[in-house]
Amino acid sequence: MNLNLRKPEECRYDGVAIGEVMLRLDPGEGRIRTARQFKAWEGGGEYNVIRGLRRCFGLRTGVITAFADNEVGKLMEDFILQGGVDTSMIKWMKTDGIGRICRNGLNFTERGFGIRGAVGCSDRANTAISKATPKDFDFEYIFGTLGARWLHTGGIYAALSEQSCETVIAAIKTAKKYGTVISYDLNYRPSMWSAIGGQKKAQEVNKEIAKYVDVMIGNEEDFTACLGFKVEGNDENLKELNLDGYKKMINEAARVYPNFKVVATTLRTVKTATVNDWSAICWADGEIYKAKDYKDLEIMDRVGGGDSFASGLVYGLMMTGNPEKSVNYGAAHGALAMTTPGDTTMASLTEVEAIMSGVSARVKR
Repeated sequence: MNLNLRKPEECRYDGVAIGEVMLRLDPGEGRIRTARQFKAWEGGGEYNVIRGLRRCFGLRTGVITAFADNEVGKLMEDFILQGGVDTSMIKWMKTDGIGRICRNGLNFTERGFGIRGAVGCSDRANTAISKATPKDFDFEYIFGTLGARWLHTGGIYAALSEQSCETVIAAIKTAKKYGTVISYDLNYRPSMWSAIGGQKKAQEVNKEIAKYVDVMIGNEEDFTACLGFKVEGNDENLKELNLDGYKKMINEAARVYPNFKVVATTLRTVKTATVNDWSAICWADGEIYKAKDYKDLEIMDRVGGGDSFASGLVYGLMMTGNPEKSVNYGAAHGALAMTTPGDTTMASLTEVEAIMSGVSARVKR
């Protein structure tokens, strides 16, 4: 498999992401509805991937986003800087005192426990990045002059507004022109698409984006809702996933979009909010590769697990070019990320590779 990556010395960034970064407010072990205090984190579907590539895997990364220029925006910038991600491409947008012009997004998230599933309650209308247009970013400078080997983005950003649909397509087309590899996580959220045209709009936008994507990522529901592909014979009540159905779906997606060099999907069976079976598969060069199974994986915080899978997959593809190793990097990194709180990874490359090789959870002294 050859992704035709640009040489590192030609580019300032190994990877960049474009998308929304929100302030996550986490009630810890409690509930949003009864909380008296919250832990603050940053998070966002696209950003989480690029932060993982920097923090866990040590690559040079930056984020393309926009914030309202106020104290909350500065807090978000500080979180991003703590993760080591470059902030020079952030667009700072003027706002008024109460956020009528634009604002910064909030995401209240419960982790869930046992029979009580995780709960998300976002407050993100009229955010700075949702109002940003292609004119707010100099994509020619970012991808042509500075250079990026990889661009990651996804369906959460695309769903924010009509403007974000246009902006993500402009970014992808410009990146493609300069030889940047494109990965895209479908990440379908029906509640987000409902305001701009629902599933019909989601398919219209995602089918256009798919024409430019090298590495397409998503779960079963994502591929069905966004691109119209289905896993035949799968049933959420089954104890075992229909793996053959997943393989057929991925092969069909690769046939319809011959530009796809890799197609990947996570495999998750939810037993309780805190115990899942977890794995992943990917397609490359006509072959299907399956990651190690993580049976009865104990989860502290599942939010961001799929994003950490994506960053591990991208790292593997960039550094090894081996799809089997890459899907295992993704599955191991996603599994580890779900053992810690917050959207973003706290794992190290050494830990990821140890999990891949089967090291136990015995105490390390």
